[in-house]
Amino acid sequence: MRDSFSLVYRSIRERKARSALTILGITVGIGAVIALISIGFGMQESITAELVEMADVIMVTPGSVEFGSYGTFGSFTDRDLEAVKRIGGVKDAVGMKGGVEDVEFRGATFKLTVIGINPQDIAAVFGETIQREEGGEADTMAAGRDLRENDNKACEIGYSIAYDYFDEDIGVNDRLTINGTKFRVVGVLEQQGGFRSDVDSAIYVTTRDSVTILDNEDISELFVRVRNIADAEKIADEIEERIDDNHKLDDFTSAMTMGSAIEQLESVFGILQAVLLAIASISLIVAAMGIMNTMLMSVMERTHEIGVMKAIGAKNRNILSLFLLEAGVVSLLGGICGCILGVLGARAISFGIATAFDVEIAAIVKPEVLLGGIAVAVVVGMLSGLYPARKASKMSPVEAVKYQ
Repeated sequence: MRDSFSLVYRSIRERKARSALTILGITVGIGAVIALISIGFGMQESITAELVEMADVIMVTPGSVEFGSYGTFGSFTDRDLEAVKRIGGVKDAVGMKGGVEDVEFRGATFKLTVIGINPQDIAAVFGETIQREEGGEADTMAAGRDLRENDNKACEIGYSIAYDYFDEDIGVNDRLTINGTKFRVVGVLEQQGGFRSDVDSAIYVTTRDSVTILDNEDISELFVRVRNIADAEKIADEIEERIDDNHKLDDFTSAMTMGSAIEQLESVFGILQAVLLAIASISLIVAAMGIMNTMLMSVMERTHEIGVMKAIGAKNRNILSLFLLEAGVVSLLGGICGCILGVLGARAISFGIATAFDVEIAAIVKPEVLLGGIAVAVVVGMLSGLYPARKASKMSPVEAVKYQ
C-alpha cells in the first residue's frame, strides 16, 4: 500500500498542471453544492424563526392561504368575529377591514393597502410581532405616536409607505389623500422586513374611518391569538367549523396556524434545495469528465510503465487499484478544497445579500454537509476513474512493454 501511495504521489507530482486543473474542477463543483445548500439552510432558518415568534397567531381568511398562492371569496361579519371570541382558548380576536385604495401624496398616486382596525387591537394581536426593544422598553414607532380610538381622519403608516413608495419621504403630520379624503399621519412604524414586511407596506386607520374609505363594513380577515400554543391547531379547526356553519357553506373559511405555515415552508424549501442541488451538480458532472479525461491520458502516457509492472508480477487487480487510488486521492484533495471554497462562498453570498437587500440570511454550514461533500467527491472521482483503471488493468503486458 505504501508503494501504491508513493506511485500515486509521483504521478501527481509529475503532472502538476493537469492534476491541479482536475482538482480545481472537483473543488468548484463541491464548493457550489455546499455554498448553495448552506444558504438554503440559512434562508429556511431565518424565515422559520420569524414564524415561530408568531406561533400563537392564527390568520383567518374567507378562502385559502398557502405559500405561493392566495385566494379569497366573500367576507366575514361581526357575527363571525363574536363566534370566534367565544371559542375556548382564544385570547384575542380582531377583525380587520382591508382593501387596496388610491393613495395620493404631493402629486404622486399609488394603489396601497389600507387597513381599518381598532387601535387597541393593534397591541392586542400584533403586540410582539411588530414591537422592537429599544433602551429596555417596547417601542413600535419610528416617529410620532400610536393611532388612537378618538382620532378622526388620522392614519399610522408602515416604514415602506413613508420612505420607499413616493418621491418624497412622508413624515408625521403630513397629509395623505385616500380615496379623495385627506388623512393626517400621526405615526410611522419601525421597519419590520422579512415575513412581517406586509406591515411595512400598509396604512392603518380606525375602523370608523375605514368604513367611509372602503364603503364596506364587512371584515376582510381575522387575526386570532391563542392562550396555549399547543391548542392552536385544534382552535383553528373549530374556527373554520363555526364560521362555515354561520355561512352555511363548506370550506368557506381558511384558518392557518404558524405551525401549518412552517410545514408548508419546509416542503417548499425541500423542493428549493433539490433544485439548487441539481443546478450545482452540473459542475460535478463537468468535474467527473475532467477526472476521466485525466486518468485516460495518464493510462496512455504510462502504458510502458504498466507493461513493466505486469512483467515483474503485478496482477490486474494491482493495476486497477493503483489507478483507482490515484483518482480517489485527486478527488479527495478536490473535495477538501471544495469544502473550504463552499464555506467561504456561502459566507460571501450571505454578506452580499445583507449588503444589497438588507436581509440577514446566515450561512449555516452543517458538518454532515461537509462530510457528504467529501464523500461525494471521492465517489464521483472513483467512478470516473473506473473505466480508465479497468482499461489499464486489461492491457497485455507484451504489447504494453513494446509501446513507445
